[in-house]
Amino acid sequence: MNQTTTAGLSSVQPHKEALVALLSDLEQIRISLLDLEMSASERWYALPPSRHESARNLMHYIALRRHDLRALQLRLSRLGLSSLGRSEPHVMASIDAVLALLYKLSSDIWHEWKQAAINEAFTKGRALLQQRALALLGPVQNRREVRLLVTMPREAARDETLVYEFLKQGMDCMRINCAHDSPAEWEAMIRHLRSAEARLEKTCRILMDLPGPKLRTGHLEPGPEVLRIHPGRDVYGHVIAPVRIWLRDEHSGYEVPDEADVSLSVSGEWLARLSAGDSICLVDTADRDRCFHVLAVEQHGAWVQCSQTTFVQSGTILEHRGQSQETRDGYETEIRNIPPIEGALLLHMGDHLLIRADLNLGRQPKFDDDGKIVAPAEIGCTLPEVFESVKVGEQVWLDDGKIGAVIEEKREEGLLVRITSARAKGVRLRCDKGINFPDSQLRLPAMSALDKEYLRFVAAHADIVALSFANGEEDVRELLAEIKALGAMHLGVVLKIETRRGFEHLPSMLLEVMHAASCGVMIARGDLAVEVGYQRMAEIQEEILWTCEAAHVPVIWATQVLETLVRDGIPTRAEITDAAMAQRAECIMLNKGPHVLKALVYLDDIMRRMATHQDKKRPTMRELNLARVFDFTAC
Repeated sequence: MNQTTTAGLSSVQPHKEALVALLSDLEQIRISLLDLEMSASERWYALPPSRHESARNLMHYIALRRHDLRALQLRLSRLGLSSLGRSEPHVMASIDAVLALLYKLSSDIWHEWKQAAINEAFTKGRALLQQRALALLGPVQNRREVRLLVTMPREAARDETLVYEFLKQGMDCMRINCAHDSPAEWEAMIRHLRSAEARLEKTCRILMDLPGPKLRTGHLEPGPEVLRIHPGRDVYGHVIAPVRIWLRDEHSGYEVPDEADVSLSVSGEWLARLSAGDSICLVDTADRDRCFHVLAVEQHGAWVQCSQTTFVQSGTILEHRGQSQETRDGYETEIRNIPPIEGALLLHMGDHLLIRADLNLGRQPKFDDDGKIVAPAEIGCTLPEVFESVKVGEQVWLDDGKIGAVIEEKREEGLLVRITSARAKGVRLRCDKGINFPDSQLRLPAMSALDKEYLRFVAAHADIVALSFANGEEDVRELLAEIKALGAMHLGVVLKIETRRGFEHLPSMLLEVMHAASCGVMIARGDLAVEVGYQRMAEIQEEILWTCEAAHVPVIWATQVLETLVRDGIPTRAEITDAAMAQRAECIMLNKGPHVLKALVYLDDIMRRMATHQDKKRPTMRELNLARVFDFTAC
């Protein structure tokens, strides 16, 4: 052997040693995958045979992610090999493919691999996910890869055209939240959808959410019966749009016209004396003289306008001053039935709040003569039984995370908490706002008696039921038992992940929900962000996406998608990017709001564009517009 050959062999040897070390590390990881698969065999083998491959792949993924793979990924990428970064749908096949190449590179320890089986596993994992998404959510419209789920507003129960436009503009699934509206309104929404399907020759799945054990604040003492009437003004304070006020008979059942800015109830006898051109005088609650001008009198009421900011209350006297001599002396009535202002507690950093263990009316704090608080503000809780599970020192978040607090004392009447997070000027806490205990191990059933009652309606009218606040496999098992008892095995099941416990128990819940005819997961990002902390939300939603892909279970990306656009009609730049990120899910949910139809059109356009750029975690290298139009010769 000459000197050149010897030198060449000595340079090859370290590479062979590196390959052997890689092979050993990867083989040990492969063994850990098989170990978890075998230890959980009773769980996945009890599933329908069609689910076995998905359940085993989920086990493999969980085992893989128990390792810190970062150093191994770097070593693999230096050899130009897969770093296992897209292994979710086919974990074992990804490892086997890398092992096969490593064995080929190490010719002295060649091992024969079943390459055809590896290739089949790569394509089958992705195909299984697509099949399961189709089974649960139905087909996709408009050359998109992602389905669009639209939450029905109450108007959808009385406006058939609105539902028609939703379906026409790209809605693939209709969502009805059973925490709102009534069975009669849900039935009307569904009837309008069926009519729209027939007219447009399209199909649309129906998903209905069970309310679940949502902790909410109780009612508060109402405020005064005061109404502020204010005209539109420009930046200089000049009136540009007087207020249009509809005066109605206090005993009339006639609906208020849509074009009315304000409606006031008055005596019908007094109302009958009005004529166009008359004036109505009053002294408002701020002791200011004000005047309304009568524009027109109709059968069921009268139109008047006002060009000054005016505060009125139940009992405010209106004096009719007509144009003719006979009516010039005036004729009086009282404003009736102004609803009280919604009660609210203004809370600041450092304030104390008593969350009561009952639903008695909450109240404002009490002060002594020197202005010192002698009793904190109080508010009730809809599910006070959870107080047994909480501890002093644990966090409480109120109103979707707008107010943070810590439990300082457990009392017989409730929990005394201290506000630790609020805006500098304070935050108003109202009734029916969410309460979260992210540090506490709450023991609540996923289904209440009301949920079971609503499930009967869902089974008769919908395609999919969503289980709110799914926290563990027992919750899933209970829902599946109820579905079976109703003979509604056609129902698909979606698990809403909106608590820390739900996230932590996701793998076991996935194994349980695979017993359903079809299944999916909703990332309910509103409550979940409060539970896990906003700073962790991006990380958590990625983990949910990856875990569900490993189980070949479709995901619904939900909450606050294009929220500003839905509410105000104009999107923010950040939420457009957020919507584009949602391309990695199988479905995206829009919540209700005044501009939800516009948001649906936006989202449909974004998803069609992103379909050519992104597939799950993998960017797809479509021809770039930038590359096509850029001209180097012009530089």
